[in-house]
Amino acid sequence: MRYMAKGWESKSVTALAGVFDSLPRPAGQKAPDSATLDRIRHKETILLSRTRIMTDLKTAQNPRYRELLSRTLADLDAKLSTF
Repeated sequence: MRYMAKGWESKSVTALAGVFDSLPRPAGQKAPDSATLDRIRHKETILLSRTRIMTDLKTAQNPRYRELLSRTLADLDAKLSTF
């Protein structure tokens, strides 16, 4: 699974680079730097994780697993609040 996640990550970066290249920019403004792209990628990864946790939380029946998912969701929300 780690190998799969690594491949997904590189596709995400490539997709983001393509999006920013196609956007019209005002005169004199250059493309975002790699730090900005990394920040955007990190935020999107957190949002994707949050979506998965929300889906799992809706279907989970085990109270201990629901508690784990709730704590994970709170942690992801805290990370999102820093953006």
